[in-house]
Amino acid sequence: MGKSKVYNSEEGYDLYASMYDENFMYLNSFEKGSLDKVLGNLKGKRVLDIGCGTGRVIGMLREKGAEIVALDISEEMIIAAGRKFPDVECVVGDSDNLPFADESFDLVLGLFWIVHLGDLKASFDEVYRVLKKGGRFILSNINQKKAPKLTTKSGKNIVIESYYHMPAKVAEALEYAYFDVVRDEYIYEKDVWVNQILEGRK
Repeated sequence: MGKSKVYNSEEGYDLYASMYDENFMYLNSFEKGSLDKVLGNLKGKRVLDIGCGTGRVIGMLREKGAEIVALDISEEMIIAAGRKFPDVECVVGDSDNLPFADESFDLVLGLFWIVHLGDLKASFDEVYRVLKKGGRFILSNINQKKAPKLTTKSGKNIVIESYYHMPAKVAEALEYAYFDVVRDEYIYEKDVWVNQILEGRK
């Protein structure tokens, strides 16, 4: 078998979008139900879901009363999310240069997203900019040191470029972007951490 070609997030997820929903249960396992209590009641809150994919958590956000804007760098992922949630504003965009006005959101959520960022600074600065004063930034950092091989619908093997972030460095990056870190929790599988969930406040 030949070596899998490595793609950036935009190209890779455009190729993989039609298969992405098959991974929902696998992705949910990294959170072990913790997200529900972390998010709390979002009634009347404007929420930006960065790296939304095909809308894995949009249903949960909507049940909590949020007014949702979903953003992903992959147009194919956004098309899939928009098809499932036609009432949600779905936007193609780069988190390093968010297409939103200052202080537009009460909460920004970024799950399985920073694994695709080589440098956190620009995106964290942008999140800070679009959050209202007192707003919340909730993100996850999965313990993934090597990107998995993925198989597209056509049978092509691909790898989507990813980066490993030391947990302490993610918290430092939040503080450097002027967030107050109010949550830094770990989810374990046996004795190994699989996911770090952080919350920063503006």
